[in-house]
Amino acid sequence: MAQLDLRAKLAILADAAKYDASCASSGSVKRSSTGGKGMGSTDGGMGICHAYAPDGRCISLLKILLTNSCIFDCHYCINRKSSNVRRARFTPEEVVELTLSFYKRNYIEGLFLSSGIIRSSDYTMEQIVRVAQLLREAHDFRGYIHLKTIPDADPELVRQAGLYADRVSINVELPTVAGLKRLAPEKSAPRIEGAMHAVRAAIDDGEDAGKRYRAAPKFAPAGQSTQMIVGADAATDGDIITRAAGLYDRFRLRRVYYSAFSPIPDASAVLPLQRPPLMREHRLYQSDWLMRFYDYQPREVADAADPATGMLPLDIDPKLAWALKFRERFPVDVNRAPREALLRVPGLGMKAVDAILAARRWRRLRLADIARLTASIRKVRPFLVAEDWRPVALADRGDLRALIAPKREQLELFAA
Repeated sequence: MAQLDLRAKLAILADAAKYDASCASSGSVKRSSTGGKGMGSTDGGMGICHAYAPDGRCISLLKILLTNSCIFDCHYCINRKSSNVRRARFTPEEVVELTLSFYKRNYIEGLFLSSGIIRSSDYTMEQIVRVAQLLREAHDFRGYIHLKTIPDADPELVRQAGLYADRVSINVELPTVAGLKRLAPEKSAPRIEGAMHAVRAAIDDGEDAGKRYRAAPKFAPAGQSTQMIVGADAATDGDIITRAAGLYDRFRLRRVYYSAFSPIPDASAVLPLQRPPLMREHRLYQSDWLMRFYDYQPREVADAADPATGMLPLDIDPKLAWALKFRERFPVDVNRAPREALLRVPGLGMKAVDAILAARRWRRLRLADIARLTASIRKVRPFLVAEDWRPVALADRGDLRALIAPKREQLELFAA
């Protein structure tokens, strides 16, 4: 590794970081610079790894590992101890040099830094914190920083990470405790959740102190997130939905990310031979969105899954699957129904519902009005009543799913 130049290290460690999906920067806040001094910003631009904030801004991040060497031997990880991959390692100073260089060239607006475990969890965490400390204190870097923390590390090191970073994350790795024991026996679910609880407590304390003292330091102002690997174990979509809901509730997470398992070279015999369909990952993100923004309870989202297999359908989205299963809730009158009922209509998003609520104060809405607010009126019209529309014939058709589901060719194009 000592013979590799910085460019060669970057090629190896940027590629090794691609398996971590939890690098979105939603919830970040711009760090002001006194007198216009300071370096970095989290507003606008394009870069290496693109993440999107809730308001649609594209945040560009340098996404790398400190090293892809690791003392752990997790079956699903390409960087595990027994894996036959080319190894590399950055020094903290090299990561700082890359971050500043890329920022000055307008390639990035922030850094996402993770790492394999070298020597010990504490030593690795010290190196990660050192990067953030140098950027903030030595170079007055004001851009976005997301640090992946290590559950086994000293809590004081994790606390320091939160003081320098906008967001910290701890991966739960797999949806079930049984899956973690089988595929990552050196990791502990209680230790992971204990670390997540400590981060939540620190965030809560920081927010409370900020309300009382203007100069109180912020701790991970963009919160914490986590990631689950999908398809490496026997967990069903119902298991994953239930697990994610519990994590949101207990640790007040900003995001749970889902990463479809990807077969790796020299794979362990306990791993599946093929990756799950990418559409499965997409459906899980949609189900996650329903819980976070559409007021669906976890049990309701799980109800959209096949009761025999526990898996969400791949040919239709979870919201449509739920609506087809509970047809007695429909059709909904767009001129009278409350917001929560309109949000259950397949094909109507939050912006469309808000527009309907605003427009109907002035006049009765017709089907053509709704068509202007949605991408597919074909999906919407069986589930609503408008001034000039009542789905009498469509409501009783047994082949309604086939009529409104996307064509197979569209699904295959999306998955590709």
